[in-house]
This record gives sequence, structure tokens and C-alpha cells, in this order.
Amino acid sequence: MGIKSQLTEPLLAMPRPFKRLLAISVDVLLIVFTVWVALCVRLDEWVRLEPKHFIYMLAGVALVLPLFTKFGLYHAIFRYTGWNALMTIAQVSTLYGLVYMVIFTVIGVPGLIRSVGVLHPILFFLGVSASRVAVGMWFGDDRRFGQRNAMLPGVLIYGAGSTGRQLLAALDQGRRYRILGFLDDEKALQGNRIDGRVVYSPRSLKRLVTRLEVNEIWLAMPSLGRQRRNEVLNRLTGFGVYVRTVPSMGDLISGRVRTTDVRELDIEDLLGRDPVKPDNDLMNLHIAGKTVLVTGAGGSIGSELCRQIVACKPLRLLLLDQSEYALYQIHTELAAIDQNHTEIVPLIASVRDPVSLARIFAAWRPQTVYHAAAYKHVPLVEHNVAQGLLNNIWGTRECALQAAAAGVRNFVLISTDKAVRPTNVMGASKRVAEMVLQALAMQSRERGGEATNFSMVRFGNVLGSSGSVVPLFRQQIQNGGPITLTHQDITRYFMTIPEAAQLVIQAGAMAKGGDVFVLDMGDPVKIYDLAKRMIELSGLSLRDASNPAGDIEISLTGLRPGEKLYEELLIGENPEPTQHPRIMKAHEKMLEWSALEDTLSDLQAALGAMNLPKAIELLQTLVDGYQNTEGVVDFIYLSQTQ
Repeated sequence: MGIKSQLTEPLLAMPRPFKRLLAISVDVLLIVFTVWVALCVRLDEWVRLEPKHFIYMLAGVALVLPLFTKFGLYHAIFRYTGWNALMTIAQVSTLYGLVYMVIFTVIGVPGLIRSVGVLHPILFFLGVSASRVAVGMWFGDDRRFGQRNAMLPGVLIYGAGSTGRQLLAALDQGRRYRILGFLDDEKALQGNRIDGRVVYSPRSLKRLVTRLEVNEIWLAMPSLGRQRRNEVLNRLTGFGVYVRTVPSMGDLISGRVRTTDVRELDIEDLLGRDPVKPDNDLMNLHIAGKTVLVTGAGGSIGSELCRQIVACKPLRLLLLDQSEYALYQIHTELAAIDQNHTEIVPLIASVRDPVSLARIFAAWRPQTVYHAAAYKHVPLVEHNVAQGLLNNIWGTRECALQAAAAGVRNFVLISTDKAVRPTNVMGASKRVAEMVLQALAMQSRERGGEATNFSMVRFGNVLGSSGSVVPLFRQQIQNGGPITLTHQDITRYFMTIPEAAQLVIQAGAMAKGGDVFVLDMGDPVKIYDLAKRMIELSGLSLRDASNPAGDIEISLTGLRPGEKLYEELLIGENPEPTQHPRIMKAHEKMLEWSALEDTLSDLQAALGAMNLPKAIELLQTLVDGYQNTEGVVDFIYLSQTQ
């Protein structure tokens, strides 16, 4: 520990009342010292203080201490002193000087020199300013002083902790914002000053927004849990201010971003629960030191799976996707972040191409496969039935058969909550894909011996995935609205992509063969409320019948073909818990491979003949609870039948 640290750390560790007493003591000594210097300057010689001179000092103390206390200068945290704090000191010192000059210069005190009434306040201001700046420089918070343009956006920083102070220090280097002060729930901090900015109670926000002309609030609480953050955000709605946030603590620690990278609120900031810390043993079990294949590696789920997999140090990671651009993007990203020298192999191929799949499995012999390749957009699949079914069902079938033939140890299918009592082709296709793996797993168990361990993981919507409502709503808000919503009562389950990917990997590690895992998605979210909250946290208001002068309207367009109001995660009842609190095991009906293959052959023939009514009928016999309420809305089929 250096000499500076030895001196500063005990001071920083002192209780706040002692620090204030120390500051008051310094100011009293400065009053005594500057009175003496003023006398020496006026008389042009070194003088000895006499009892009559103490009147100068007593008057100074009697004026300075109440004034400095009234204006909050003893509530300031001196190591964050900057331009605003010095301006406050100048204003208070001017007031002090005027009163002091009236007493000793204008009115005068018999036996005392009048000019000291002018000299002392000037010297005292210089001494106080120098002491505050010296403390700030000594404790390492150098900053550039500059005036703020009154036309710049006014910002309150929510959180007066270290992150908020770092944010303030960085922003003081620029001229893009007016930092008006801090909000903090900790009562011990409220009323204090940091670089001249007051720490306010959040309860006074309504008054502050008008009085200080607040435009934005920045959340500087990266380590706050989601539930607590949700409570804070609830307080900030309805005030017409735009809410931003600094990155998460994980991002800050990893070095991917800086404190000053203030960003828009992601909707995961609004989720009312915190992710469970992943079990490293489960994360590594089927990945560490192994060759892993991810299909659909360029998609939103597939790419996040790849990021999580690389962190588990596989020997080799095979990226399979039919989109050249998506494959290039994820390969470039992984190559840049991989610190474990994993061999990363980008492969362009279709999951429906048995020849290409056979060559890939034969060349690299992967031990673990995560099958994320699928068409997932409900209306698009509804309008492109044949391609949706062929990709989602036969793509899964080909991958699974090639994996079994190549001796792959573990095969995990990424499924969806829309596979449960589906009202759309996409959901039905994913349920059939699940049934393919269940039948193959049953067949493997009957044969015995070393066989591929097939499992599937079912979950709801992931935030930020392709087709997610969140980026769509954000863009619509930026464009001035309206936000388009299919139905006011529609609800969905949501989970962040990283959490979903981690849970998929952990669920696959617990599989015994034919398991259908279901992720705990938390409480369902009403999409209308989500849209309304996004409007309010953008500093805008909802335009509706009760507020016709609002900024953004929510336009209801009606449910799209195949769309449900509510999603489910289970077909059967009584899910079985697992060793992970967010992962359950479902018990679903299944068909033997021979019976399933017969129906799939009939389905394939119907698709080949473009007999989509027959294909829908066969799907309804296969998938428990599937109801087609819209009829056939496939674009090609409709063009041929009109």
C-alpha cells in the first residue's frame, strides 16, 4: 500500500459526521488564517493577533457556518467536487462577503480596520475553493470544469453509488447533457451533494421533473436484481421522462462495455425475476472437450447456444446453417471472442439434405448435437405450409437419423410452447418433430446397447429473437406510432436468450432418452401492458379514448392466422421436477416408430401433391389437441385453387 493510500483510506473510512466536522474545522481555521493575512496585507507588516481582532473571526464563523450549512456545502462529498460545486461556493462566498463588508467596512466597528471587511472575504473564498479542489485532486477524481448549455437534455442519475459517480465523472468531460442531480433510495445519501448535484429522494420525482426540467433518467444500478429493478421502473412511469440504463454488472465485469455505454432499456429489464446461476457441471457435461454440432447456428437461439458452448471449452464446434450471411456473422463473432482455441467450423447445408448431413457426421463425428434449425414465425409458416412442415419435421427427422447412424451420444431438439394444443401449423410441426425423437428414443431403448440419447426442450418466446415484438414496438415508437397489436388480451411467456440457451444445455445434460423438458418461463406477460410500458419509459404517453392528446396509439389489428391468445407449456398434467429449479420434465403421449413412419409417409405424399387439406387432416390425427380454425391459407395453394 502506497503512502497516499495509507493517508486517504482512514479518512474515507471515517463516519460522515466526523468528515463534516473536519470540513467545518478546516473552514474555521481558514477564517482565522485569512483574517490574519488580511491584516498583514493592509498594514504591510507581520502582525500579532490581538484580542480585538477576534471580533473579525467570530463574525466570520457566525456567518460562514450557517450559510454553508443552508446551501448544503457541508453535505457535499468533497472528493467529487467540480465546477458546479465551485460555483455554489462562489455564490455563497459572495453573499458572505457582502454581509461581512457591510458590518466592518460600511458600518464599521470602532478600533478595527475597515479594509479588512473587503480583503478577508476575497482571501477566504480563494482559500475555501483551493481546499475543495485540493481534496478532489488528492482523492483522484480529476475532471474538466465547463459550463452546461441550458438547451441540453436534463438528466437525473438514479443511483448515487460508485457506478452513478463514475457516470457523472465521465459525462462531465463532455457537453451533451445537463446532469441535474441524483435519485437514490438510501436515506443516508439523500440531501448530500456530489460535485454540487443534490441526491434527491425518488418520492420527490414529480416535483423535480417540472422544477428541474428533467428529460431523461438514467439507471446506474447494474447489480440490481430484476425484481427490484422492476419496482424502480414502476416508479418512473407516467412522468413523461425517457428512461435509459447502464449495462449489466456482468457486461461491465467482462469488459465488453463501459459504464458510460448508456443504452435503451431492454425488455428483460422489465422481467420480474432473476435468472438462476447455471450449474457448471451440467453446462460442461456434454460439451467440454467434445465435438459439438449446432444446426441453425446463425439464428437467434442457435447463435446464443454457440456463445454458451464456446465458453464451456469444447474441442470443436460445428456451425451448420443454410443462410450464408447468418453463418458468416456468428462465425466471425465466435472467432473474435473465443479464448480457448476451439476449432470452429462453419458449414453451409440444409437439415433436409441427407447426403450433406451424412458427410458432415462422418467427417467430424460429433458427440453432441443441438438442433435449433426451424421455421418459427407463426403467420409465415401458416402461409407456407409445405415448406414449414418439410423443414421442421423432415429436417428434424434427417438430422436425428444421421446422428443415430453416426453414433452421436446426445441429441437435443429446441422445441416451443406452441407445440402444446397448437392452433397453427408451426406449433403442430414442432410437436411432430418431438414425436419423431420420442419414437426414435423408444426404438433405441428396445434395441438396447449404446444408442443416441434423444431429448427435447420446450419453452416460450425469447426476448430479442427474430420476430420478437420488442424490437418491433421500439421501432414503431421511434417512428411516432402506432404500435400494432393483434389483440388487447394476448399474453405470452418471455425469457432472455442467454437464460434460455443455458437452460437448454443443462436440460440436455439431464436427459435419459426421450425426455420432454419444459422450462419455467415465469409469469405470462400481457402484451398490451408491455407496449404501454415501453411507451411510458420512452418519455411518451399513450393516446387512447381517455387521453386523446397522447403521443403513441396502440392499434389492434386482430389475431393472425393460427395465432392464440394464450400459450401453454404442457399437454399432460403433473410435470416432474428435476435437479434444476427452472427445468421440469413433461409426460407426453407418443407413437411407436413404425406407426409414426406410416403417417409421415402419407403426410409427405399429401405435401408432394400439394393436397394441403389432407395434410392438415393428417396433422390433426397426429397432434393431440391441434385445431385448425382458419382453414388452408397457404399462398401457393390459394393461388392454385382460385
